[in-house]
Amino acid sequence: MSDLTWPAHRDAFAAGRYLRLVNYHNTPASGRLALHRELSAYREAFVGIDLAELDHFYATGTWTSQEPGFLPVFYEGYRNSYDVAGQVCDELGITGWFAVCTGFVDCPVAEQELFARSHWIGLVDEEMHGERIAMTWDEIAELSTRHVVYPHTASHDGIADVVSDEDLDREIAEPKRRMDAVTGQSAPAFVWLHGSPWGASPRHDAAIVAAGYRYLFSNTMIHRIAD
Repeated sequence: MSDLTWPAHRDAFAAGRYLRLVNYHNTPASGRLALHRELSAYREAFVGIDLAELDHFYATGTWTSQEPGFLPVFYEGYRNSYDVAGQVCDELGITGWFAVCTGFVDCPVAEQELFARSHWIGLVDEEMHGERIAMTWDEIAELSTRHVVYPHTASHDGIADVVSDEDLDREIAEPKRRMDAVTGQSAPAFVWLHGSPWGASPRHDAAIVAAGYRYLFSNTMIHRIAD
């Protein structure tokens, strides 16, 4: 929608055509109070959007609330996404959206720091005690009962890093198969490293469709993938 004039953008915002996505990565315990305050402020100004509400909008073109909506997205699959962000969202009654790198979760605890540092996953000093840095699959399953969890590739890869058919299966399809088996649900969305949009590569788009996702998150929008 970059061709719209500012008045058209303003009118579109007023009509509720846009969601406000707030992206988070590492949410360490030291920042818990700040996160709570920030999400509290968002909750005062906006209404949190869950999966049912997003599905409703794409099915009908309308929201069930007159309040502007927002989506807090927590990336990578850090342990503190569960211990800190998930608990803060619970306290505030907000649906969190957790985009998880499944390879990070699968990595043995002793190798998680190396995995993070070699896959563009930022760390903070307070995590450097040789303990677990990533969520567990049990935690992902538990989060999925009240929040939205979905794959952010397996290896924190972008489109340019996913070349072969084996790459496509490993980074797009297998994370969904694994997550669906653990949660007993169908992971609704996928997101690339760097937030590449729909249309960037027909071959990669086709793999996302074949895997069974219905949304693609990007840096500028949420794409509803046609059934």
